[in-house]
Amino acid sequence: MQNANKGDIEGNPEASAARLDGRRLNVGIVQARFNADLTNTLARACLAELAALGVPADNISLVTVPGALEVPVALQAMAESDDFDALVALGCIIRGETYHFELVANESGAGVSRIALDHSLPVANAILTVENEAQAWARAEEKGRDAARVAVEMANLLDELT
Repeated sequence: MQNANKGDIEGNPEASAARLDGRRLNVGIVQARFNADLTNTLARACLAELAALGVPADNISLVTVPGALEVPVALQAMAESDDFDALVALGCIIRGETYHFELVANESGAGVSRIALDHSLPVANAILTVENEAQAWARAEEKGRDAARVAVEMANLLDELT
């Protein structure tokens, strides 16, 4: 879906702008340290985009965990605190020579989704799953920004729906 239309909600720029207003939101971010250069890039892009969307710096909590498999348990603790309107998962899994890639990718993704569904809380999943480091670098900044937008938009949408 590269170059997919990620813009206006049903062609309505006003609705898009309203849903991307983060001024009232509290956002939690869990960043995996494995592949730290890449996950640091994801985090910087996410934090910059959250700031651009109006989320106050004091309303953002960033924690780090060893790797992608540990991301869901930290997300779960944040979700259970009821302190957050949205969460963001950041990580990078690069395919190796063993089945471990599939295990980590599948289990971390399933865990992130489960947290969102179990807690009715938006969780933007920016855990990259790539074939090689070049693919990760090509995606890191954009995916970090996308995660911030998804978190803010979904938090505001869920607020509208409840």
